[in-house]
Amino acid sequence: MTISLPATAAALSVVLAALCLLVVPAAGFYLPGVAPNDFEKKDHLPVKVNKLTSIKTQLPYSFYSLPFCKPDTIVDSAENLGEVLRGDRIENSPYVFEMRVPQMCQIVCKISVGEKEGKVLKEKIEDEYRVNMILDNLPLVVPIQRVDQEGAYFYQHGFHVGAKGQYSGSKDEKYFIHNHLSFTVKYHRDAQRDVSRIVAFEVKPYSVKHEYGQWNDKKTHLTTCDPNAKRIITSSDSPLEVEAGKDIVFTYDVDFK
Repeated sequence: MTISLPATAAALSVVLAALCLLVVPAAGFYLPGVAPNDFEKKDHLPVKVNKLTSIKTQLPYSFYSLPFCKPDTIVDSAENLGEVLRGDRIENSPYVFEMRVPQMCQIVCKISVGEKEGKVLKEKIEDEYRVNMILDNLPLVVPIQRVDQEGAYFYQHGFHVGAKGQYSGSKDEKYFIHNHLSFTVKYHRDAQRDVSRIVAFEVKPYSVKHEYGQWNDKKTHLTTCDPNAKRIITSSDSPLEVEAGKDIVFTYDVDFK
């Protein structure tokens, strides 16, 4: 005897069967590139860059469409389907971390700003574009102190390319670039195996007019940021204005907590 199910019952049985197929094999399953990684001390941590985004324009741009420091070879680094579906533009970067090894006042590169570079930087600052980065599949966030609750923070994805402001005593608005990044990598350590998992990737951006003597691509000594003299960047009191004909020195710190 053949039994005919109502259309709704038949549809429900198909859905339940599909759910069973999805649920049963999922135990211990991770999407490629999403599973958390265990890192030993001094393991290489590749920092990746994502597209530039703005809530004002809604138009994304590639990180390297701006005059930022570049690695020797730029490689597309999308690792999972979700990144592709979101339209992410994930690429490698010149930032180099080692697990649980703090670094201070690391020089990434020096960029000379021409008329074209100055114009595009000012446009992106005007449109409030944010720089997005990724470390071990965790997005870079900026912690911001809440004014209504002491010791509490909220977090914004990415940091602004720069900011607008005026010099003291002047009404003329200028554009300043965030060229020093103070990173914090938070991790959980398994004491028995002495391996760690990254749980947060944070940054505080600063605009700094770096000072130095003679430039050397390998060993330039910055007087504005010197780990030997314990002189670190903690403010943007001497910001770097975006000007054609001027240079931008990009630097960073990284701390592990």
